[in-house]
Amino acid sequence: MSEKIYNVLFLCTGNSARSIMAEGILRRDGAGRFNAFSAGSQPKGAVNPYALTTLASFGYPAEGFSSKSWDAFAGPGAPEIDFVFTVCDNAAGEACPVWPGQPMTAHWGVEDPAAVEGSDIEKQRAFATAFRYLKNRIDQFRAIPLHRLDRLALGARLREIGDMEGATHPHVGA
Repeated sequence: MSEKIYNVLFLCTGNSARSIMAEGILRRDGAGRFNAFSAGSQPKGAVNPYALTTLASFGYPAEGFSSKSWDAFAGPGAPEIDFVFTVCDNAAGEACPVWPGQPMTAHWGVEDPAAVEGSDIEKQRAFATAFRYLKNRIDQFRAIPLHRLDRLALGARLREIGDMEGATHPHVGA
């Protein structure tokens, strides 16, 4: 019997940089075990070109991404989402839609590389740093034996991942 394929949604306000990179990382590294998606509460409508060049520079496909609203995943006909991860602090604080299927959620905040001003090298460095933080979290997530943990233990592990190096808003207590 084959293991379930989990649907994972990465959320950010603009769905143009961090959530796109997270989708790209999990789409490739989790192929066959995860389906990766991304969306935003207020999508910019275009993917940040630095996000695509960063994916490509690390050997990840950089095609087929779009900036879209999270409403696309909350209505009829949307895939049933198993996990929702916010990757920016703004999206974490917003009232999210009700997701069909009651997915597990966690906040994995990472600094916004698109907010960095300066030279191309400084912008590329910010995107590469965000990519590494996201990849580290996704690698930890992929290593979890999902079918062996109950919801409480899994939720705790997902929050721990969100508190890894580079977290913009570590959890207090819990």
